[in-house]
Amino acid sequence: MDRSEQWIKTMTSAGLNLIAQALSIYDNDLRLAVCNRRFQEMFHLPDRLIRPGARFDDTIRYLAQRGDYGEVADIDALVRHRVQQARAFVPHYFERTRVNGQVISIEGAPLPQGGWVTVYTDITRTKRVEELLRARSEELSGQLLAHAEELSTTNRKLAATISALEEAQRQLTEIEARTRLTTEMMPAHIAHVDRDGHYTYSNRRLSAVMPGRPSDILGLHISEALGPEAFAKIEPHLQAAYGGDSPVFEFNEAHDGRRIRVAFTPDGTGGVYILSMDVTTETQTRVALQQSRRRAMAAQMTSGLAHDFSNLLTIILGMMSKMEKMDLPEEAAELVAATQATAQRGGRLLNRIADMTGNRTLRPRATDMHGLLDDLKLLATPTLPRGIGLSVLDHTPDEALMLDAGMLQDALLNLVLNARDACGANGLIAVSAHAIGRIWIEIAVTDTGPGFSKEALERGLNPFFTTKGSEGSGLGLPMVYDMVKLAGGDMRLGNTPTGAVVTLRLPYRAAPPTQGGLALLVEDNEDLRATFRDMLVDLGHTVIEATSVDEASALTADIEDIALVLSDIKLEGAATGIDLLKRLPRALPCILMTSLPLSDPLHREALTRGPVLRKPFTRAQLAALIRSEETT
Repeated sequence: MDRSEQWIKTMTSAGLNLIAQALSIYDNDLRLAVCNRRFQEMFHLPDRLIRPGARFDDTIRYLAQRGDYGEVADIDALVRHRVQQARAFVPHYFERTRVNGQVISIEGAPLPQGGWVTVYTDITRTKRVEELLRARSEELSGQLLAHAEELSTTNRKLAATISALEEAQRQLTEIEARTRLTTEMMPAHIAHVDRDGHYTYSNRRLSAVMPGRPSDILGLHISEALGPEAFAKIEPHLQAAYGGDSPVFEFNEAHDGRRIRVAFTPDGTGGVYILSMDVTTETQTRVALQQSRRRAMAAQMTSGLAHDFSNLLTIILGMMSKMEKMDLPEEAAELVAATQATAQRGGRLLNRIADMTGNRTLRPRATDMHGLLDDLKLLATPTLPRGIGLSVLDHTPDEALMLDAGMLQDALLNLVLNARDACGANGLIAVSAHAIGRIWIEIAVTDTGPGFSKEALERGLNPFFTTKGSEGSGLGLPMVYDMVKLAGGDMRLGNTPTGAVVTLRLPYRAAPPTQGGLALLVEDNEDLRATFRDMLVDLGHTVIEATSVDEASALTADIEDIALVLSDIKLEGAATGIDLLKRLPRALPCILMTSLPLSDPLHREALTRGPVLRKPFTRAQLAALIRSEETT
């Protein structure tokens, strides 16, 4: 509950408590919605019966058991009778004398949405005055006295009714305004359509979930608001909702590939409630997580098998080496050579399997797509025969994107080489890249070869499937597919009128501004390195990484743009982060981090050379220390 809702609730309770009469509001399920303090005091109710949600029948039973209704032969029968009266939801007024002699009037009025408001008034004094008047006014006729009593009762009834209705109207207006404000702030489109498909309610968020659609859609037909293509995807589910089902489904927007999740719920009177939201980022993350889990399972399954096969191949190669030195007939020597070649190919295949199922951590960093595609053309062109041309069509945005440039470039080079093999001696290979909204980066590699066979289209992404015979391992396309899935994207194989096409879609994630410059992160623990990398990226740094002092020293020697070094003290090998400080080729701001206790000699020595962060630390602590280094 936010502060505004808490304030409204407090003010509402304060206002109700100022009323001298007892007041209660029960909803159409006979559960307490709200009451004032006078209600508890008048009937001496325990706290559990004045909390929102308390049951009406529990309150009646409590009063009956306490004797508030006098002697009751069958309490269950009394409770059932009172519940049946309550569920009629009709206006009522009556007066009751309690066992303590108190006389109360009870006035009930139904609410438009079900339930009722009841006002309880202590009229004991009024009744006594009426009796005194009756005793002292014998000269008045019985007719006049009865008329006066009737008029008094009617006035009390009218005043109670007006008070209850005004309170109910105020609360309903408040609830409606609060509900509309809440729905309009939600990151989802909430709407209602009638039995003919026309909108009767909308929180004006359709254009936020599905850009390009209107916001003011009241009265429009759902097909007109969504457009024919999107409506065709949701219409079967809408018809199912009209039939009484409550479908939840997802579909992709055609123009920018957004993933939209929709839930239809029948309203019970012929219409349908609609909840729709953009789940593109959630889907991309889920795909990446699923691929990581599949990779972990595959690694677990294949690691032991690969180890055993590697040992067997080593034994075979050793035996073949011995046989090669023997004086064997020419035919036997050829068999030995063939066996050696096959075993070596098996070893290479095991290495490819290890690469595919091993720990390939995705390391996204700010990447210039223009530079990546230029480098791809530079790397791929020398590998192509003279008769094959390569064109690169770059329509990517100018801003830097968060991508693993190394993995992506390897994947695209793999696809170009596959296209080269398909084209033979002559042909054309084209790599085109463009953004789809700010949702996807799509890269397509096309060639003028024979295209994919029907079997290749169905099985091309399966490991070990190849159309190259003994020349292929069947792991090229699966490794590209694995990289794309790790990033949360997708990959499709297809044919064009002139050849084959492989299409990659990667999530469009703009890189944060690099105001902090280039940072060198030196940490040998992979999980910690990922955490610290995210901190530095959030603080506006572009990050390069190393796991040892030797690797970090080589990077600082080769790269002049490094503006900050963040290094653990304890690293791979014998050298420490303190040794790295001594090897830096120039003066650089350097922050050391450690989980060593302050009593450790390395920790004490590090403090004499510069700032030290104790693990664990927060991004704010790191940012503060970086700022202090920049100002010194």
